[in-house]
Amino acid sequence: MITIGQLAGYIGVSIKTVRVYHDKGLLPEPDRDASGYRRYGANDAVELIKIRTLAEAGVPLARIRDLRAASDEEFRQALGEIDDELGARIRSLQETQGRLHRLAAGRLVPLPGEVVAHLEDLARWGFTPRWVDLQRDLWILVFATHPDRAITLFHDQAQILADPALQQLFLGYDHAHDLDADDPRLDDLARRIAEANRERYGPDVRPGLDTGSEIPALIQGRVNASSPAWERLDSLIRAQLNA
Repeated sequence: MITIGQLAGYIGVSIKTVRVYHDKGLLPEPDRDASGYRRYGANDAVELIKIRTLAEAGVPLARIRDLRAASDEEFRQALGEIDDELGARIRSLQETQGRLHRLAAGRLVPLPGEVVAHLEDLARWGFTPRWVDLQRDLWILVFATHPDRAITLFHDQAQILADPALQQLFLGYDHAHDLDADDPRLDDLARRIAEANRERYGPDVRPGLDTGSEIPALIQGRVNASSPAWERLDSLIRAQLNA
C-alpha cells in the first residue's frame, strides 16, 4: 500500500488533483491506516490512470464518472459527442485568436476582406496614412449602421477609384488637407469634382444610405472637422452641384 503522495508521484498528477477526484466522486476513497492516512493499492493506481487519461483527452470531469460506468457503445458515442464539442471550442478559439490578431494590427472593428484590401491599395496609390485611417473609420461606421447598403456604396467608390482620372481627383482631395481655406486651387478642384460627379451619375441620385439617415452628415462632419480646406472644398462642391 502507498500514500497519496506516492500515488500522485507515480501517476504524474498532483496531490491536490487526487483530492479533487475524490471530492468529485471519480476516485473512491481508499481505506485509511491506523493513523488515519489514506492508503492506496494497485486498483486505485489503475483507476487514477484511466481518469487522468480521460481528463487529458479533454473530457470534462463531470462526464468522466458516467463514462467509467458506460458500455462500450455508450463510451464510443459519448466520446464522439465530446469530440464534436471540442471541435466547436477549437473553432471558437481560432475565431477569437483571429480577432486578437486583427486588434494587434490596429483593426478594432473587422471589415470585409475586400474593404481591407482596398484600404491597402489606397496606401499603394499614394494616399496619405491620414486619409487611409479616415476611410477605415468611415467604412466601419457605414458597415456597422447600414450593413444592407454598405457593400453597394463600397463597390461604387471602389469603381470610382479604379478610374485613374477619378483617382487623381481623390488624391487631390486628400492632399488639399493642408492648404489654406482660401487657396484658389480649391475652387478648381471643386469644379472638377462636381463635373466628374455629374458625368458619372447624370441626373440620377448618387447611391447613398437610407433616406433620413444622419450617418452621411456625421461622416461629412468628421471629414470637414479634419481640415478647414476640406470644409471649404465640401461647400464649393455642393454649390457647384446645386448650381
